[in-house]
Amino acid sequence: MNSKILELINEQTSPLFRIMSIYNDNDSLRRIFQNNISASHIGNGFVLSVAHNLRSESGIIYSIYESDFQSNIFSRCTQPEKQLLTKCYIHDIQTSKRYLTISDNSDVQSLINLFQRIKYDTRWITLYSQNICKPFLIIQFKNNTFYNDNSLTNLINAAHKFPEPSLNTNIFLLELSLVQAFYQEDIALYKIVKADPKVISKIPYSLINYDQCNTGEIINCLQSSPSGTNLGHLFNESRIEGLMEQHTIFVDNFAGNYFFEGLRYLLKGYFRFGSSGAPYFIYNKENNSFEINALQSEACPIQLSINNNREGNFQYVNAIATPLKIVQDKLLKEINSSRLTCSVPPVMDYAVRNESLIRNRLTLI
Repeated sequence: MNSKILELINEQTSPLFRIMSIYNDNDSLRRIFQNNISASHIGNGFVLSVAHNLRSESGIIYSIYESDFQSNIFSRCTQPEKQLLTKCYIHDIQTSKRYLTISDNSDVQSLINLFQRIKYDTRWITLYSQNICKPFLIIQFKNNTFYNDNSLTNLINAAHKFPEPSLNTNIFLLELSLVQAFYQEDIALYKIVKADPKVISKIPYSLINYDQCNTGEIINCLQSSPSGTNLGHLFNESRIEGLMEQHTIFVDNFAGNYFFEGLRYLLKGYFRFGSSGAPYFIYNKENNSFEINALQSEACPIQLSINNNREGNFQYVNAIATPLKIVQDKLLKEINSSRLTCSVPPVMDYAVRNESLIRNRLTLI
């Protein structure tokens, strides 16, 4: 079992990654990373994460095409607001885009207030749909080759692979498309797009275990290590303190508020701030493998106390996670549908394999 745990935390074999929203992904000088969230590869280029970040507001945008800027923002503003926009968003004729350029930090809040006043939709799901930014899977290595394979490295867009000296790492970007978001359950399914099948087939993945765990059971959380750089991986035991029927409101100022609803695990363990989307694993003795059973929806605001000082201490004792059992039918439906319409041949018959595992378990029961 220890060898399987080491696989989960090793950068070459771990299925844990991050999703970030990126502006100007092909422009190294203007590329901006935002909206960091944990994610897991479940095979065939399908990626699981949470959904709540999609309908949260960025508050501000970092670049926008000139036509959209004029029609959707500038035309709706007062003269003083137009002066602020002209000052902060510089037009580049070559790219036909406006880029945020801040010389006075106080202008940031003024811009946020402006967008709120004109009711400009800065939710990430909207920014994706309007091609203002895109979701990408972030894969990082200590060396500069994609899973130690130069032939695969050469298949990746040159603008999407670059060193990050301050972190002593190399970054590879793979563009994602949102397949479906299940907001009530706080689960989002993405798929890698515009990537060679050989690249996708090399990315480590974990199968899903749809069994429901019970109170008192140990379940293992895979999250970013508490280093502050999101690079290392931490695999730790968590205990299910209870099962809960969640009913929590999520504020959406544009599409209307909705509720987190349905079965959840209430967990106790170590959780770091920013661990939403972290996968929980249970060990399958029959297959000698760890399989994803749930995704962390939120870290509960019960902080560990260090020297009786909680200020700036982003460590949490409790968390709430969504068991994937409650989205089993929806996930399999979307995966099968996406496979049928996808132009890239599947590298593994993922959905069929999972359905087979499920049937086997039901037969055993």
